[in-house]
Amino acid sequence: MSQLTITLIQLGFLALLWLMVLSVASVMRNDLFTRRRARAKRPTPVATPVAVSAVKPAKPKPAKPKRNAPRHLVVTAGSHEGTTIELGATPITIGRAPENTLALDDDYCSGRHARLYPHEGTWVVEDLGSTNGTYLGKARLTQASVIPPGTAIRIGKTVLELRK
Repeated sequence: MSQLTITLIQLGFLALLWLMVLSVASVMRNDLFTRRRARAKRPTPVATPVAVSAVKPAKPKPAKPKRNAPRHLVVTAGSHEGTTIELGATPITIGRAPENTLALDDDYCSGRHARLYPHEGTWVVEDLGSTNGTYLGKARLTQASVIPPGTAIRIGKTVLELRK
């Protein structure tokens, strides 16, 4: 092979290498900056019902809340520390995806991580198949569990608590 052919092959490989580096940088830039824009536009978390399907089943009359029942879900540790969500008759979804009632910026949180819902005057927490798990107190959830008052719910680095 001539020296010219070898030089052209080397330049071709160099061009391919730079093309790959630039495409990786472009993907990383889009991933990082798209999330920042989405966070900036996201309103403060408020407990609102999320439409699951167009057909809604008939709702039974909601049970009257107990006198000492918790009324707020408070983030006690994590990136959203101090955030309070009013508890109502609708379930609260927690995760990294923006369509959740409480969208967390936690690397150890799944897109749809956990769900809290009222059941017969108490609140129940359920893990939605997350990778890193949901903890009630110090125990990892394996099934839906009733939340005792004052017990910490840990999702990644975020800690939640039900309060009056």
